[in-house]
This record gives sequence, structure tokens and C-alpha cells, in this order.
Amino acid sequence: MSRKPIQVLPDALANQIAAGEVVERPASVVKELVENALDAGARHIDVTVEDAGLTRLVVSDDGSGIPRDELPLALARHATSKIAKTADLFHITTMGFRGEALPSIASVSRFKLTSRAEGQTEAWEMACVGGKLEQPKPAARPQGTTIEVADLFFNTPARRKFLKSLRTEQEQVTDVVVRLALANPACTFTLTADGREQLRFDGTQGDLLEDYLPRLGSFLGKDFVANALTIDAGREDMHLSGFASLPTYNVGSARRQYMFVNGRPVKDKVLLSALKQAYHDLLAKDRHPVAVLFIDVPPESVDVNVHPAKAEVRFKNSGDVFALIRGGVRRSLDGASQKVSSTPAAAALAKFTTPASLPVQTTFASLNAQPYRPTYVAEEQRDNAVAFQAPPLARTPDAGHVQQAVSDYAAFPMGAAVAQIHGTYILAQTDRGMIMVDQHAAHERLVYERLKLQVLNKTVERQALLLPEVIELPAADVSLLADHQDELAAIGLEVEPFGPSAVSVRATPALLGNMNAVALVRDLIDDLHELGKGQTLMSKLEETLSTMACHGSIRANRKLTLDEMNALLRQMEETPNSAQCNHGRPTYVELALPDIERLFGRR
Repeated sequence: MSRKPIQVLPDALANQIAAGEVVERPASVVKELVENALDAGARHIDVTVEDAGLTRLVVSDDGSGIPRDELPLALARHATSKIAKTADLFHITTMGFRGEALPSIASVSRFKLTSRAEGQTEAWEMACVGGKLEQPKPAARPQGTTIEVADLFFNTPARRKFLKSLRTEQEQVTDVVVRLALANPACTFTLTADGREQLRFDGTQGDLLEDYLPRLGSFLGKDFVANALTIDAGREDMHLSGFASLPTYNVGSARRQYMFVNGRPVKDKVLLSALKQAYHDLLAKDRHPVAVLFIDVPPESVDVNVHPAKAEVRFKNSGDVFALIRGGVRRSLDGASQKVSSTPAAAALAKFTTPASLPVQTTFASLNAQPYRPTYVAEEQRDNAVAFQAPPLARTPDAGHVQQAVSDYAAFPMGAAVAQIHGTYILAQTDRGMIMVDQHAAHERLVYERLKLQVLNKTVERQALLLPEVIELPAADVSLLADHQDELAAIGLEVEPFGPSAVSVRATPALLGNMNAVALVRDLIDDLHELGKGQTLMSKLEETLSTMACHGSIRANRKLTLDEMNALLRQMEETPNSAQCNHGRPTYVELALPDIERLFGRR
């Protein structure tokens, strides 16, 4: 094989290679062009795409524009107005800075740039086809810039083969516009796809977070706005702000988590992990919060020159940023620990319908029906009938007992218990309306929080079993329990091997009461199997305690007395995070009195 000489690549080929890193798909083009518009000070940006941007893509802005004599430089590699020396790389305050985007895009498309700079009397247009520049010529447009990209990847057909369906590519374009719009609330954004306006975000006038909520509502929905907690925290020279959902308002993926560092949309594992940690014992493993978070740090403490598409960043002190997000979000969650999502109650209200009138009987039999007359029975018979039909007093409290409870507790946040239905749900009256509590979910959270506090304070009380519970298990599971015997003892569970294929349970946490020790041990074995190499049970403490709390809580169909129900409500008021169970589901829903009155046409 003959040796090929080293040679400098032609500019067109070099630009196409750069385009392979910067321009992955139409959404990449939209991102680069919109970021340039923002750097130019635009306050109105319109994005138009046809066939997800493959056939045609236009980004128009009202920014400062580009002077006629700088148009050729705008399409030259590594030509930029944003940095001038090495030190500038460590103090980047603009979205773009490399000077690679425009020449890279122009090298793989039919490209046209029209711009009118501030103070100029006319606009200028310059075209570039596959990297070949044409001479600028006069054009008409107000101050700002319009860039049109047609036939993307027309000269690199292999790139098109790696693109997804038009629907997927359009979703990517939409996601880019949404993220940039959320990061820049003062700017108006529109997105038009195939002749139809898909998105419109009007610029906000104020700087307060509350002024930003309408923009969030237009994209994330009114339910998110109604269930969003304000996040505002600081740590040294860093600041965190934004919104995060109540634990009871959650979704099945992390797609609706938006992170911005110094106004730049990023998808950073450190930031996402910190958010996940803030909710670590409030949500099930397969559920995720919705969040929009802004992290502001000194420019010199973050490196945005890590990834060609600038989608990732590297922090000088990533541990401090992690702690800021985890701590800031958690404090807001703890401050609203007894607040529950309004969405379930609203959804339930929407399902109520006004009953239709009862049908009028017009049969022959009804015409001859006798008029209604009250039936009188002997007083002794009536009393016997009531006595026979009435359930035990503990299950159905008398009216006087209920009325006294309402008088004593209605003003409390969780109100006064008045009934239990289906053996599972507690109905409580409050000054605001009514509350319905899932007794198992609520008690599970109470047990979990108390058990966690006892473990952390090393004050776990144990109850010895009168007769040890012997459980037959595979030898591998017996060995696994033996390896973690001391850790299990620390959380109140005394388990020891009982031969090669069984264990003996001698004590359980007193807080769990009369629970099924066999089922608990089997579930804990599953938790132990999920531990990674070198991990201890204490490293997964929350998951372990959650498993135990589930076994030690009131089950469905357990009849409660009125006093027991009210005791549960009072404990919920005193317990952090009592608005959701350990899996993120709401422990109660609330119906306001005005909503109840609307159901009956009183409002």
C-alpha cells in the first residue's frame, strides 16, 4: 500500500467535517441560528420549518444585524465577534463563540443570509450553495437578520440516512425552540411548521419569577402552574431559581425537566442527578418531577467549551452545584410537605355529571297505583329493626360524637373525620370544604418518617416475637441475610441463620406493630439483591425503610374508630411530606366548598 502525503483539506471539506459535529439534524441548525439571534440582542424570533426543516428552514430576528462588509466574514470559519483572546474562553457570556456554525450549515445546504445592521439604510443579501459564496446584493428588510436554509444535507446524502422520521425530527425542533424560549422569557418566540403556527411564547415584561409563570403555563400546562413550587436558593456566588412540581404531580419520564446554566439550556447528568436526589424518598423509582431550574454561576467557574453542540458543561466545583440544587429544591419541598397536587381533585370533579331526571312511569299499572302513605310500626319493632341493622358503634360513630369532632377539629388543616368509606378512605370536614384520605398511603408515610428518624437517631425500638418466625429460603438468600445481619439489626430486625436453608426472625421494629414478618423478609431480600457491589444496606436506607413502612401501615379494609381516624389526621399535620406516600402518590385530595356547591348548582 503506497503512502499518501499529508495535505491541508479544502475549506469546503473542512466545513463539512465541522458540520458533522455541529449540524447533526435540523434541530441543530435551529439551535445555532436562534442562539446567534439571541446574541444579537433579538427581542422577537420567528422560526419557520417545512418537512421538519429538511426542505426549508427560516430563522428571522430583530437583532442588531450584520454590516454589509462583514457578511463574507460571517460565513468564514473561526470568524466571530464574541471572543478575541484565550482568556475570553474562560469568561464566556454569549451563547455562541467558536465561529463555526454558519460556515458549517452553509456547507451542507442552500443557504441565504439577509441582514440589515443597526444604522444602515438598506439590507444586504448573500447566498451560499454547498459552501460556494456569492456576492452580496441589496435586499429589503427592517433591522435584523433572516437566514434561510434549504435542502439540508443535499450534498451529503449519507447524513440524511441517519435521520429519524419527520415526526421525530419535528419533535426535536420543537424541543429546541421550547428550551430556548424558556431560557429567554423577555424574547417573543414563534414556531411555524408546514404553514401552521405550533408555538407562540410572548415576551414577559417583569423580572420576577411570578411573571414567568404564564409562559410556563402555555407550554407545561395549567396543572403544572397550579402544582409548582417556587425555588429560590443561594450558595456563595451561585444562585438557583425556578419551579419544581409537588411530588404528587409527577410524570413517567425525565423529558419535562429543563435546566439552564447562565441562560444556556443544558442536559447535564450532575444537575439531573441533584434534582433526582431532592425527591429521593418522595417518588417511586419510575416517576419523575417536572422542573424548570435556572443556575447562575460566575462565567469563569463553568466550562461550556466541552461539547461541539455546547449541550454539556463542566463545573469547576460540581459538588457545590449539586448541593445547591439538591438542598434548594428539598427545602421548598419540605416547606410544602403537607400540600398535595390539586390535579386529582380537579380530575375527579370533571367526572361528576348532573343526574338525569328519573323517568316518568306511564304504564297501565302506574295509573292504578295507590298513593303513598307512611307505614307505621310498633315502637318496639322499630327499635329492634334498628338494633339489628346497625353495625358496631366503632364502625359508625353516632351523630353526637361526629358533631363534637367537627366542633373540635374542623379548623385544623386536615379537619375532622366524619366517616370511613369502603374500609379504605377517611372523609374529613374542614372549614374550607372536605378532604378524602387514603388511610394506607397516609399511614405508610407516617411510619416511614418516624422509622427514618429513629434509625438516624439510633433509637429504634424492637419487639421480640413470642415465638421466633422460621422462614425457609434458598441457601443464597440465607447467606445474603447473614452478610447484612448487623445492618438489619440497626433498623430493628433481628434475623439469624437457622440451618443452611432457613432463617429465624426473633424481633421486628416495634413501630411496625403486628405485621407479616415472612412477607417483610422476602421483600427485603429483593432490596438486598439490588445493592451494587460494595454497597451497604445503609446506602439504600430510604428504599429499605420504605419497604418496611409499607408492611407496617394500616391496610385497606381495616375499620377505624372516629378517634383513630382523627389521630391519623393529627399525625399527618405534624409529619413532614405527609401529602404523598413513599411512592409519590397523593395521600389525600381536597374539595373546596365552592367546588362542592358548583356540583349542586349553588354557584
